[in-house]
Amino acid sequence: MPRDLDLPLNSLGLPKAPADTRVVVAMSGGVDSSVVAAVLKEEGYDVVGVTLQLYDHGAALAKKGACCAGRDIHDARRVAEQMGFPHYVLDYENTFREAVMEEFAESYLGGATPVPCIRCNERVKFRDLLNTAKELDADCMATGHYIQRMVGEHGPELHMAADANRDQSYFLFSTTPEQLAYLRFPLGHLKSKAETRALAAKYGLPVADKPDSQDICFVPNGDYASVIEKLRPGASDPGDIVDMAGKVLGQHRGVIHYTIGQRRGLGIGGLSDPLYVVRLDPESRHVVVGPKEALSTRIVPVKEVNWLGDAPLMSRPEWHIMVKVRSTRPPREAIIRPISETEAEVELIAPEDGVSAGQACVFYAPDSTRVLGGGWIWRGR
Repeated sequence: MPRDLDLPLNSLGLPKAPADTRVVVAMSGGVDSSVVAAVLKEEGYDVVGVTLQLYDHGAALAKKGACCAGRDIHDARRVAEQMGFPHYVLDYENTFREAVMEEFAESYLGGATPVPCIRCNERVKFRDLLNTAKELDADCMATGHYIQRMVGEHGPELHMAADANRDQSYFLFSTTPEQLAYLRFPLGHLKSKAETRALAAKYGLPVADKPDSQDICFVPNGDYASVIEKLRPGASDPGDIVDMAGKVLGQHRGVIHYTIGQRRGLGIGGLSDPLYVVRLDPESRHVVVGPKEALSTRIVPVKEVNWLGDAPLMSRPEWHIMVKVRSTRPPREAIIRPISETEAEVELIAPEDGVSAGQACVFYAPDSTRVLGGGWIWRGR
């Protein structure tokens, strides 16, 4: 049916009646995406639910507190049946392993601290699944992420969620303008997770009281090392714990068991001052430790920059903005100095501790909630 440009925009910002608007909802089986699907179905949209099978069901069924597991697929199907819309499960195991899990293992082996959830959004959900939604003739794809999409003077913009405690902008910085034109985030305006659960109860969804996922979906109980050892047998070779001058202080059971900023569990007690992991050197198999002040960083090089500002990144020699170098930290003042369209140097006005290669550095406008993109921290201090 051709679009009538004289029609008012519907709640998804499209000039069509809801009944004529097909929406693919990415359903993880949790309460957030289930509520999105239920709300859109009640509003009269042509909803199609899609859940991704990202890894082996058998292993997933035994695991609690993670997304995308076998139980979650079952829960998504139950919601679709109750609300009366079609639901499909797509096998993305190979894609997920190649695009997310393999890089996760390689990054850890290289001494970095990767964020696989960002890569999953970038390479699986917002690329492959989004293309599948278009093949299903959907007008847009909706997810349960807590982030806001607003239409500005130059087109769709990405903004932080209304609930700062639920904001997921750090994990979505690599969303491109083309993807943003097609994506919708119906929960981003809610003020609390309690509102989401109240909606789930209103619709009588079977997942209304389901706990939130806590771990990375393929990392049971946060045990990164065991996952990497399965992906890369023999990766956990022992080595020396050394100070910043190279003096051996003890032995470790594998670089992959340590992260930048770690203090506990080093096994080098008896020293007068506390020591922290300040660098990981996989080639020499050294875990380098030092005082807390050695963790302090002001200059952060980033690559694979995704810029969402209105003017081109290279149009200025520097940008005064806010940045996050970890998902759990608030935005801090910084200056971006572009090197190319995809590479930049970020100077933190106040130094941060524990900045690690493999993490994201996410950019924010200094005077609004707008997300200006971000990049990957690509080397240590």
